[in-house]
Amino acid sequence: MAKKSLSLKWLEIFQLISKLGSVQKVSAETGLSISTVSNHLRSLENALDVDLVDHSRRPMGLTPAGTVFARHVREGLTALRRGEAELRSGSWQHATDLRLALIDDFDNQIAPELFRFLSATLPRCSFRHFTRPSHEIIEKLQAQKLDAGVATRPTGNTEGLVEFPLLRDPFIIVLPPAFNGDVQDLSSAESQLPFLRYSRDYTIGKLIETQLTRSKINLPNRFELECNQAIMGLVAEGSGWTITTAASYYRARRFHEMTRALPLPGKSFARTVSLFTSNVYPTTTSRLIHQTLQNLIDQHFVEPMTTRFPWLGTEFRSLPSKSA
Repeated sequence: MAKKSLSLKWLEIFQLISKLGSVQKVSAETGLSISTVSNHLRSLENALDVDLVDHSRRPMGLTPAGTVFARHVREGLTALRRGEAELRSGSWQHATDLRLALIDDFDNQIAPELFRFLSATLPRCSFRHFTRPSHEIIEKLQAQKLDAGVATRPTGNTEGLVEFPLLRDPFIIVLPPAFNGDVQDLSSAESQLPFLRYSRDYTIGKLIETQLTRSKINLPNRFELECNQAIMGLVAEGSGWTITTAASYYRARRFHEMTRALPLPGKSFARTVSLFTSNVYPTTTSRLIHQTLQNLIDQHFVEPMTTRFPWLGTEFRSLPSKSA
């Protein structure tokens, strides 16, 4: 008797089960009913005449056969998605769709010029632009809800993504102009000037907290904010001080005359801002976006900031892509 052909839907459902370990989670992810998800899995196992999942375990674990098959399914589906992306976007001259997200540091100056250039270079392409914090951009890329995104490199997992580094962005201190004390005193328990934190839900906030922990600095948590502009406004009013990055400070140019930027004492540290793409997005288009972004970042961020603050030197600089 001829064996039944495998359904692409069965394979997609099996890949999600191997990743999420639960029919219920796959149901929530796909919008399919639990019974439909279970039927897809059962149909695949029947067609192969082998148990792929150990149904007695919670969360569901793969059998040895399921582990081997999951690897081939993952590679096969990735190849299919890459093929679909190549057909839809092909070489960059024929790109037809681009879902691109930027962190808000680059939203005002970089985004308009980037999309102006891309719209002229990719005349058949439809663009969807989003502004999101870095952690959301990474999550949406991994869920294949974006094609490309500019984000701070996270400390965690970037599985399934291709990275094109853009910018080394050093952390600096920003103070009210009236503060005349020793910068080292800001971290003492007696300091009267509170520390203004970036939200620790955000990648930039997590990086700062990690560095403070490494330096054995424990600052009271009185103020924790998501908005860069709000933090700089509070510093300008004399309500506190902050640690930020050169690019984030440059974005708040309206407050430059009312604040004072200084190098971070001790060993310098920096975030890396990169262009991330899904691993199925055409490399040719990714490289075009990367090169355009590098040119715009040099023009609008690196050159004006290093001219105004020569002490930044080469600490604040664009980065070559390892993938280029």
